Amino acid sequence: MKFERELEEELYERSKKNAERSGYRLNPDYDVITTAIKGITNNKREYGEWYCFCQKRTGDKEQDKKIICPCVVRAKDIAARGSCKCGLYIK
Repeated sequence: MKFERELEEELYERSKKNAERSGYRLNPDYDVITTAIKGITNNKREYGEWYCFCQKRTGDKEQDKKIICPCVVRAKDIAARGSCKCGLYIK
């Protein structure tokens, strides 16, 4: 998969490596991946962190660390429904 912007490509490669290390996979649906990658990279540009776009930021940097992709609820979401909330990671 190839992205036009450098940050999107960086996040895709990071996510792919993280999925492999964690025993997950990236979603094979191109539209789901591009939506997630673009949403997360928009947060990186705007807020300086890879915040999951599907999670609500509180504005408290310490609390918001929990929603940096991959967020802390990823494993629970994948166990419950087969994917994380944004759909980037799957079983």
